[in-house]
Amino acid sequence: MAAKDLQLDWLRALVSVVDAGSLSAAAPLIHRSQSAVSSQIQKLEDAVGRPVLSRGPRHLELTPTGLELLGYARRLLALHGEALEALHGPLLSGQLRLGVPDDYAQRYLTPVLRRFASRHAGVEISLFCEQSTALIPRVQRGELDLALVSRDRPGRGTLLFAEPLVWVGAAAHEAWRREPLPIAVYEAGSLARRDALAALAAQKKRAHRIVYNSSSLAGQLAAVESGLAVAVLTRCSVPPGLTILGEKQGLPPLPSMDVALLRSKGSRGQAAVDALQQLMLSTLGGPV
Repeated sequence: MAAKDLQLDWLRALVSVVDAGSLSAAAPLIHRSQSAVSSQIQKLEDAVGRPVLSRGPRHLELTPTGLELLGYARRLLALHGEALEALHGPLLSGQLRLGVPDDYAQRYLTPVLRRFASRHAGVEISLFCEQSTALIPRVQRGELDLALVSRDRPGRGTLLFAEPLVWVGAAAHEAWRREPLPIAVYEAGSLARRDALAALAAQKKRAHRIVYNSSSLAGQLAAVESGLAVAVLTRCSVPPGLTILGEKQGLPPLPSMDVALLRSKGSRGQAAVDALQQLMLSTLGGPV
Protein backbone atom coordinates (compact mmCIF):
# COMPACT_ATOMS: atom_id res chain seq x y z
CA MET A 1 0.00 0.00 0.00
CA ALA A 2 1.35 3.42 -0.96
CA ALA A 3 2.42 5.71 1.87
CA LYS A 4 0.14 8.65 2.59
CA ASP A 5 1.38 12.22 2.23
CA LEU A 6 2.07 14.12 5.43
CA GLN A 7 0.14 17.37 5.31
CA LEU A 8 1.72 20.51 6.73
CA ASP A 9 -1.29 21.19 8.98
CA TRP A 10 -0.79 17.81 10.66
CA LEU A 11 2.92 18.43 11.16
CA ARG A 12 2.22 21.94 12.47
CA ALA A 13 -0.21 20.46 15.01
CA LEU A 14 2.43 17.97 16.19
CA VAL A 15 5.09 20.67 16.63
CA SER A 16 2.66 22.95 18.45
CA VAL A 17 1.56 20.22 20.88
CA VAL A 18 5.18 19.38 21.67
CA ASP A 19 6.12 23.05 22.16
CA ALA A 20 3.05 23.89 24.24
CA GLY A 21 2.91 20.65 26.23
CA SER A 22 -0.76 19.80 25.65
CA LEU A 23 -3.57 19.83 23.09
CA SER A 24 -5.40 22.65 24.86
CA ALA A 25 -2.29 24.86 25.06
CA ALA A 26 -1.41 24.16 21.41
CA ALA A 27 -4.84 25.13 20.05
CA PRO A 28 -4.42 28.95 20.23
CA LEU A 29 -0.90 28.73 18.79
CA ILE A 30 -2.28 27.46 15.47
CA HIS A 31 -5.68 29.15 15.72
CA ARG A 32 -7.64 25.90 15.99
CA SER A 33 -9.96 24.37 18.57
CA GLN A 34 -8.66 21.64 20.84
CA SER A 35 -10.83 19.09 19.03
CA ALA A 36 -9.41 20.20 15.66
CA VAL A 37 -5.85 19.78 16.94
CA SER A 38 -6.73 16.32 18.24
CA SER A 39 -8.23 15.45 14.84
CA GLN A 40 -5.07 16.60 13.04
CA ILE A 41 -2.90 14.46 15.31
CA GLN A 42 -5.18 11.47 14.66
CA LYS A 43 -4.91 11.99 10.89
CA LEU A 44 -1.13 12.20 11.19
CA GLU A 45 -1.05 8.95 13.15
CA ASP A 46 -3.31 7.29 10.58
CA ALA A 47 -0.95 8.38 7.80
CA VAL A 48 2.16 7.23 9.69
CA GLY A 49 0.52 4.00 10.81
CA ARG A 50 1.71 4.31 14.43
CA PRO A 51 1.05 6.62 17.41
CA VAL A 52 3.20 9.74 17.61
CA LEU A 53 2.03 10.89 21.06
CA SER A 54 1.24 9.05 24.28
CA ARG A 55 -0.27 10.24 27.54
CA GLY A 56 2.43 10.57 30.22
CA PRO A 57 1.92 11.01 33.99
CA ARG A 58 1.66 14.80 33.66
CA HIS A 59 1.50 15.65 29.96
CA LEU A 60 1.65 14.27 26.44
CA GLU A 61 4.91 12.58 25.48
CA LEU A 62 6.42 11.69 22.12
CA THR A 63 6.57 8.05 21.13
CA PRO A 64 9.78 6.86 19.41
CA THR A 65 7.98 7.38 16.07
CA GLY A 66 6.91 10.87 17.11
CA LEU A 67 10.43 11.76 18.21
CA GLU A 68 11.82 10.65 14.85
CA LEU A 69 9.12 12.54 12.97
CA LEU A 70 9.48 15.77 14.99
CA GLY A 71 12.84 16.72 13.48
CA TYR A 72 11.51 16.28 9.95
CA ALA A 73 8.38 18.26 10.83
CA ARG A 74 10.40 21.23 12.09
CA ARG A 75 12.60 21.22 8.98
CA LEU A 76 9.64 20.99 6.61
CA LEU A 77 7.81 23.83 8.35
CA ALA A 78 10.96 25.96 8.34
CA LEU A 79 11.45 25.37 4.61
CA HIS A 80 7.80 26.18 4.01
CA GLY A 81 8.24 29.47 5.86
CA GLU A 82 11.35 30.33 3.86
CA ALA A 83 9.51 29.58 0.62
CA LEU A 84 6.66 31.90 1.58
CA GLU A 85 9.08 34.68 2.46
CA ALA A 86 10.99 34.23 -0.79
CA LEU A 87 7.77 34.45 -2.81
CA HIS A 88 5.95 37.14 -0.88
CA GLY A 89 8.55 39.41 0.62
CA PRO A 90 12.19 39.99 1.52
CA LEU A 91 13.86 37.95 4.26
CA LEU A 92 14.07 39.82 7.53
CA SER A 93 17.44 40.46 9.11
CA GLY A 94 18.98 42.57 11.84
CA GLN A 95 19.01 42.52 15.64
CA LEU A 96 16.15 42.59 18.11
CA ARG A 97 16.25 43.12 21.90
CA LEU A 98 13.53 41.32 23.84
CA GLY A 99 12.82 41.32 27.58
CA VAL A 100 10.82 38.84 29.67
CA PRO A 101 10.59 37.84 33.35
CA ASP A 102 11.94 34.37 34.20
CA ASP A 103 8.51 33.01 35.08
CA TYR A 104 6.97 33.86 31.71
CA ALA A 105 9.91 32.82 29.54
CA GLN A 106 9.45 29.07 29.25
CA ARG A 107 5.66 28.86 29.30
CA TYR A 108 4.81 31.73 26.99
CA LEU A 109 7.92 32.82 25.10
CA THR A 110 9.44 29.49 24.06
CA PRO A 111 6.75 28.53 21.50
CA VAL A 112 6.71 32.09 20.11
CA LEU A 113 10.49 32.18 19.60
CA ARG A 114 10.49 28.76 17.96
CA ARG A 115 7.88 29.88 15.44
CA PHE A 116 9.65 33.18 14.84
CA ALA A 117 13.05 31.54 14.32
CA SER A 118 11.60 29.09 11.81
CA ARG A 119 10.20 31.99 9.77
CA HIS A 120 12.94 34.59 10.22
CA ALA A 121 16.26 32.84 10.64
CA GLY A 122 18.15 35.99 9.65
CA VAL A 123 17.06 37.94 12.75
CA GLU A 124 19.36 37.84 15.78
CA ILE A 125 17.48 38.05 19.09
CA SER A 126 19.09 39.18 22.32
CA LEU A 127 16.98 38.00 25.29
CA PHE A 128 17.05 39.75 28.66
CA CYS A 129 15.41 38.01 31.64
CA GLU A 130 14.61 40.43 34.46
CA GLN A 131 11.71 41.42 36.69
CA SER A 132 8.95 43.47 35.06
CA THR A 133 9.80 46.46 37.25
CA ALA A 134 13.27 46.50 35.65
CA LEU A 135 12.10 45.77 32.09
CA ILE A 136 9.50 48.54 31.88
CA PRO A 137 11.97 51.44 32.28
CA ARG A 138 14.41 49.73 29.90
CA VAL A 139 11.74 49.76 27.18
CA GLN A 140 10.98 53.41 27.96
CA ARG A 141 14.68 54.30 27.62
CA GLY A 142 14.92 52.44 24.31
CA GLU A 143 17.31 49.79 25.64
CA LEU A 144 14.82 47.06 24.70
CA ASP A 145 12.60 46.86 21.62
CA LEU A 146 9.90 44.63 23.11
CA ALA A 147 9.12 43.23 26.54
CA LEU A 148 6.52 40.85 27.95
CA VAL A 149 5.73 42.24 31.42
CA SER A 150 3.30 42.29 34.30
CA ARG A 151 1.56 45.65 34.22
CA ASP A 152 2.47 48.05 36.99
CA ARG A 153 -0.53 50.25 36.17
CA PRO A 154 -3.68 50.08 33.99
CA GLY A 155 -3.14 51.02 30.36
CA ARG A 156 0.54 50.06 30.25
CA GLY A 157 1.25 48.39 26.90
CA THR A 158 -1.11 46.03 25.08
CA LEU A 159 -2.98 43.71 27.43
CA LEU A 160 -2.57 40.02 26.51
CA PHE A 161 -4.02 37.94 29.35
CA ALA A 162 -4.35 37.63 33.12
CA GLU A 163 -1.90 35.34 34.95
CA PRO A 164 -3.03 34.14 38.42
CA LEU A 165 -0.77 34.45 41.45
CA VAL A 166 -0.72 31.44 43.78
CA TRP A 167 0.78 30.47 47.12
CA VAL A 168 3.15 27.50 46.87
CA GLY A 169 4.88 25.23 49.36
CA ALA A 170 6.72 21.92 49.60
CA ALA A 171 4.47 19.15 50.90
CA ALA A 172 7.40 17.37 52.55
CA HIS A 173 8.10 20.34 54.84
CA GLU A 174 4.67 21.98 55.36
CA ALA A 175 6.15 25.39 56.07
CA TRP A 176 2.61 26.84 55.97
CA ARG A 177 1.88 25.26 59.37
CA ARG A 178 4.49 27.38 61.16
CA GLU A 179 3.71 30.47 63.19
CA PRO A 180 4.48 33.12 62.26
CA LEU A 181 4.14 32.15 58.61
CA PRO A 182 7.60 32.16 56.93
CA ILE A 183 7.48 33.69 53.46
CA ALA A 184 9.96 34.16 50.62
CA VAL A 185 9.55 37.32 48.57
CA TYR A 186 11.00 39.01 45.53
CA GLU A 187 12.98 42.25 45.77
CA ALA A 188 11.50 45.54 46.94
CA GLY A 189 9.30 47.01 44.20
CA SER A 190 8.23 43.59 42.88
CA LEU A 191 4.55 43.41 41.97
CA ALA A 192 4.23 39.85 43.31
CA ARG A 193 5.83 40.93 46.60
CA ARG A 194 3.46 43.89 46.84
CA ASP A 195 0.37 41.75 46.26
CA ALA A 196 1.48 39.00 48.65
CA LEU A 197 2.13 41.40 51.52
CA ALA A 198 -1.11 43.29 50.83
CA ALA A 199 -3.11 40.05 50.93
CA LEU A 200 -1.55 39.05 54.26
CA ALA A 201 -2.13 42.52 55.69
CA ALA A 202 -5.79 42.39 54.66
CA GLN A 203 -6.21 38.97 56.27
CA LYS A 204 -5.01 40.33 59.65
CA LYS A 205 -5.65 37.06 61.50
CA ARG A 206 -2.25 35.50 60.78
CA ALA A 207 1.21 36.73 61.66
CA HIS A 208 4.00 36.36 59.12
CA ARG A 209 7.64 37.17 58.67
CA ILE A 210 9.92 37.49 55.67
CA VAL A 211 12.72 34.94 55.93
CA TYR A 212 14.11 35.04 52.40
CA ASN A 213 14.60 37.64 49.65
CA SER A 214 15.56 36.87 46.06
CA SER A 215 15.11 38.70 42.78
CA SER A 216 15.08 35.49 40.73
CA LEU A 217 12.58 32.70 40.19
CA ALA A 218 15.32 30.14 40.86
CA GLY A 219 15.91 31.71 44.27
CA GLN A 220 12.22 31.59 45.14
CA LEU A 221 12.00 27.93 44.15
CA ALA A 222 15.11 27.09 46.19
CA ALA A 223 13.55 28.65 49.29
CA VAL A 224 10.29 26.75 48.87
CA GLU A 225 11.78 23.39 47.88
CA SER A 226 14.16 23.46 50.85
CA GLY A 227 11.24 24.02 53.23
CA LEU A 228 12.49 27.43 54.30
CA ALA A 229 9.28 29.25 53.41
CA VAL A 230 6.16 29.50 51.30
CA ALA A 231 6.14 31.92 48.37
CA VAL A 232 3.89 33.62 45.86
CA LEU A 233 4.53 32.68 42.22
CA THR A 234 2.74 33.06 38.93
CA ARG A 235 0.79 29.86 38.28
CA CYS A 236 2.61 29.22 34.99
CA SER A 237 5.96 28.97 36.82
CA VAL A 238 4.97 26.42 39.49
CA PRO A 239 6.93 23.17 38.94
CA PRO A 240 5.19 19.79 39.35
CA GLY A 241 6.90 19.03 42.68
CA LEU A 242 5.37 21.96 44.61
CA THR A 243 1.90 22.25 46.14
CA ILE A 244 -0.47 25.12 45.37
CA LEU A 245 -1.87 26.38 48.66
CA GLY A 246 -5.03 28.25 49.60
CA GLU A 247 -7.67 28.79 52.25
CA LYS A 248 -7.30 25.27 53.68
CA GLN A 249 -3.75 26.20 54.66
CA GLY A 250 -4.89 29.54 56.09
CA LEU A 251 -3.61 31.64 53.21
CA PRO A 252 -5.52 34.58 51.70
CA PRO A 253 -6.68 34.80 48.07
CA LEU A 254 -4.41 36.58 45.62
CA PRO A 255 -5.13 38.72 42.54
CA SER A 256 -4.02 38.02 38.97
CA MET A 257 -1.28 39.84 37.11
CA ASP A 258 -2.21 41.65 33.90
CA VAL A 259 0.38 40.57 31.34
CA ALA A 260 1.09 43.07 28.58
CA LEU A 261 3.41 43.60 25.63
CA LEU A 262 5.46 46.81 25.58
CA ARG A 263 7.29 48.29 22.60
CA SER A 264 9.83 51.10 22.53
CA LYS A 265 9.11 54.23 20.52
CA GLY A 266 12.49 54.01 18.83
CA SER A 267 11.71 50.61 17.28
CA ARG A 268 8.78 51.89 15.23
CA GLY A 269 9.13 50.98 11.58
CA GLN A 270 11.63 48.17 12.17
CA ALA A 271 10.34 45.21 10.19
CA ALA A 272 11.83 42.53 12.46
CA VAL A 273 10.24 44.09 15.55
CA ASP A 274 6.95 44.45 13.68
CA ALA A 275 7.00 40.74 12.83
CA LEU A 276 7.75 39.56 16.37
CA GLN A 277 5.19 41.94 17.87
CA GLN A 278 2.47 40.66 15.53
CA LEU A 279 3.36 37.03 16.28
CA MET A 280 3.31 37.62 20.05
CA LEU A 281 -0.03 39.42 19.87
CA SER A 282 -1.69 36.76 17.74
CA THR A 283 -0.22 33.86 19.77
CA LEU A 284 -0.63 35.17 23.31
CA GLY A 285 -4.04 36.74 22.98
CA GLY A 286 -3.79 40.46 22.25
CA PRO A 287 -5.43 42.23 19.33
CA VAL A 288 -3.34 42.36 16.14
